[in-house]
Amino acid sequence: MPARSEALDSVPVGSHSGRYGDDVLAGDWRRPRKGSVPEVPAELGLVLESADEGFCGAVVAWDKLGLTLEDRHGRRRVFDLAPAGFLVDGAPVTVVRPSSAPAGPLRSASGSVAVPGARPRVARESRIYVEGAHDAELVERIWGHDLRVEGIAVEYLEGVDHLPEIVAEFSPGPRRRLGVLVDHLVPGSKESRTADRVRSPDVLVVGHPYVDVWEAVKPAAVGIRAWPRVPRGVPWKEGVLAALGWRMETGEAWRRILGSVRSYADLEPELLGRVEELIDFVTVPQMTEE
Repeated sequence: MPARSEALDSVPVGSHSGRYGDDVLAGDWRRPRKGSVPEVPAELGLVLESADEGFCGAVVAWDKLGLTLEDRHGRRRVFDLAPAGFLVDGAPVTVVRPSSAPAGPLRSASGSVAVPGARPRVARESRIYVEGAHDAELVERIWGHDLRVEGIAVEYLEGVDHLPEIVAEFSPGPRRRLGVLVDHLVPGSKESRTADRVRSPDVLVVGHPYVDVWEAVKPAAVGIRAWPRVPRGVPWKEGVLAALGWRMETGEAWRRILGSVRSYADLEPELLGRVEELIDFVTVPQMTEE
């Protein structure tokens, strides 16, 4: 996928001779013995949690001093590459340097040219709205770096029914543009009719064909063959969990799905193109004016 902007950016249990083995409470579980946990290369965009401090963020840079993590609020921390000093999805890992440095410029998780060390700029007046919290978290996972460099905030609607009210309150204009990402934007749908009511030169409403943003994550990334078809009248998320045999709440399921997303390659093109379109819409006019 081409860069959007040229300007930017079971751990195996060892055998023991004793009947009960070692004391499972002995030592520090956050720092297991070297070799007892999987090694994970510190690729750009990998989300890690510091086992000692609880700081969670994506890898945005690494050098001989260690690696730099950036959290969802744009805060950055530099960490040493200590063995098993990090968690991925709650499980201890040993973070190692990538096998080789990239031949070209560093890329963000979205495929754009990354800007190592860049500080988040003050938010512009323009905004991007998505339907719900899951949509916002997925956009943050992939485009968070780009949006902070551009100074664009992402908020969510809590349902497309609120869109006309939000647009009216926002008062869009040439320097105050509004981009909106809608689920299941297909001809004749409620979402499509609502979008038609608010479109203007300063309001761009785009969408993907999926019932829920979960479907925009490629099945292979999640480890399934395909997203199940849910019968009409059955709540979609609950139907998916039942069909997949996932015995968990929807929040836990979403954390599992989101944790499988590492870069734009894990998302369907129908979502990728729409988000890129929104970012361009809310930034290009302002960039030319400045």
